[in-house]
Amino acid sequence: MSYYIDITLLPDTEISLGFIWQKVFQQVHIAFAENKTSEGNSAIAVSFPHYTLTGDKNTEFPLGNKLRIFAPSEALLEQLAITNWLKRLSDHTHITSIKSVPEKVSEFVCVKRKQCKTNLSRLARRRAKRKSESFEQALQYYASFNDEETKLPFINVNSLSKNEQFRLFISQTHVNEEVSGEFTCYGMSKETATVPWF
Repeated sequence: MSYYIDITLLPDTEISLGFIWQKVFQQVHIAFAENKTSEGNSAIAVSFPHYTLTGDKNTEFPLGNKLRIFAPSEALLEQLAITNWLKRLSDHTHITSIKSVPEKVSEFVCVKRKQCKTNLSRLARRRAKRKSESFEQALQYYASFNDEETKLPFINVNSLSKNEQFRLFISQTHVNEEVSGEFTCYGMSKETATVPWF
């Protein structure tokens, strides 16, 4: 990964950072899917420069307000044309020009989607159907459950194929060496692929 673009999210008093993340990341995902490789993967990846775990209460939003998009070539980022995908969100985003990754990067991160065995949203949807409750009532039933997913930051994403909303939980771990590999159309590692950290 040799080139990158930073997208800074700009909330205001009327629109929360979480809502902007949802809208921005949805468009980024669609852009990646439209530009996927012949194998159905993405040659473009993401990282979250201000990522923290949700247990840290000193942060407004655990993903921060910046998304970094990486590509192995400048041409791929030009072809992605992310500014066009985010045009209707231009009041709430600042997109940098394409820049080169610094030469002496010694740290890397592996960004992955974390699908937990106990997904409270899924359990709540199932309970709501079985018990004829609202989704909110069913979610309240599971509120005291403490599982691993509650510590990870997430973005609410709309599944275009299933026509439902779900939480995309994100794990970002630091590693000392670069690992090449494949990325999903969310820009996240399928296995152990890394992106530069700076």
